[in-house]
Amino acid sequence: MAEETSRVRIEPWSEDDLDLLRRINTPEMKRHLGGPETERQLLARHERYVRSGGTGPGCMFRVVALPDGTPVGNVGYWERVWHGETVYEMGWNILPAYQGRGLATAALLAVVEVARARRRHRYAHAYPSVGNAASERGLPQGRFRAARRDRLRVPEGAADAFQRLATRPHRRPGWLTSRAAARSDRA
Repeated sequence: MAEETSRVRIEPWSEDDLDLLRRINTPEMKRHLGGPETERQLLARHERYVRSGGTGPGCMFRVVALPDGTPVGNVGYWERVWHGETVYEMGWNILPAYQGRGLATAALLAVVEVARARRRHRYAHAYPSVGNAASERGLPQGRFRAARRDRLRVPEGAADAFQRLATRPHRRPGWLTSRAAARSDRA
């Protein structure tokens, strides 16, 4: 299962992506998330990503820049409970050399389509750090809107004292599923 836009293709995370995860796990890339993970933590994260495989309550993807096919980051979604409702949380990383080209936005649009096709939850959220302007710029304009500012637990050592609940897709017919249908899917 690969989703493609004119700028990127997203492909399910595989065993071959450990080097990409190591390239993402730098002080610069993880400044807003509490800093780089240890090798043990990184290997555990990689294994979770590989196991997700697009069949569970979430999935991580490698982001491949087009047309050259270079792996440039990752994007994914997973379940999170927010104010008593299960939603998808979206997250992404684009390597510094490829930032500012619209690749994060294109990858987010592609992963939203994958999540939408699952028809499991009505909403998807993203939580960029208040001080992470690059992540906020990556949010697809017109697809996400600011919802509200919330205090969230952030990892120790994170650059920002709190993060902002920044996005919630606009309602559309068929966005994901109703609450009742989502509950019955999990039963």
